[in-house]
Amino acid sequence: MPRPRKFRRVCCMPVTECFGPVCPDGSPQKDFSANSPDSCHVVQMSVDEYETIRLMDLEDCTQEECAGQMGIARTTVQGIYNEARKKLADALVHGKLLTITGGDYILCENFETNGCPGCKKRCRHHCHSTIIP
Repeated sequence: MPRPRKFRRVCCMPVTECFGPVCPDGSPQKDFSANSPDSCHVVQMSVDEYETIRLMDLEDCTQEECAGQMGIARTTVQGIYNEARKKLADALVHGKLLTITGGDYILCENFETNGCPGCKKRCRHHCHSTIIP
């Protein structure tokens, strides 16, 4: 019997859950509806993958700091981060729609009050309004 997956702690949900190529007039470059032949051109990133990108690339956390923040092993963070970067590159290079949904995560206990005791750095995207010591 496989070991159950450990939930990853997430302190900041994405402001937008869907990103994709648009024309200068704001209309989508492709039809990504379920009936469209381009519907296979959708890359799905999990919320925990998003959190590793946010912590490591935006907040400049090390893998060790990110692991502590998310409550998982550093090697797990490394795997999640590598998968997230591949998905970002695929969406950017091939002009695919990127959605951020799902994953094995739990929200930080203080998510609603904007004060996560595990956060050591200020979030640049309005997840937390103060630095927590």
